[in-house]
Amino acid sequence: MSGRQRSPHERRQAHSRRLSRITPYLCVNGAAAAIDFMVEVFGATERMRLTAPDEKIGHAEVAIGDGLIMVSDEYPEMGVVGPKSIGGTAVTISVYVEDADATFAKAVAAGATAQGSVETHFYGDRGAMFIDPFGHRWNVSSHVEDVPPDEMARRSAEMFGE
Repeated sequence: MSGRQRSPHERRQAHSRRLSRITPYLCVNGAAAAIDFMVEVFGATERMRLTAPDEKIGHAEVAIGDGLIMVSDEYPEMGVVGPKSIGGTAVTISVYVEDADATFAKAVAAGATAQGSVETHFYGDRGAMFIDPFGHRWNVSSHVEDVPPDEMARRSAEMFGE
């Protein structure tokens, strides 16, 4: 090791290699409990946590498989609020899992609200959506069938009555 200090550009590159190109950042009232939920339901791993003096989480990084989600508590004074504070969410976080049925059941057992039931979809995935106890909507899926584009178009047209 040369002891040479890395340039700001090198530091940014090293930092960005730890992250996905797109990384969701979830703001939630109760970030610590939300992280616990992700660990329980998805087998997530907490990579780091910065706690503010008031014991709120200022920033945390949680790995689910090869994906990363950033999490913080709400800071309304800075405009950082979660879905329950704004009356819902327009975003769905999609996660591919080994067993959508088992993951969905774990989520519901951990306090999530089911949004329908697990089913196999025309495009070859099996899954369902739920709202976690903090107001975030998730879609869990397992790939069960490779569907060629022409067959997917046929199934889609049939489903939508075209």
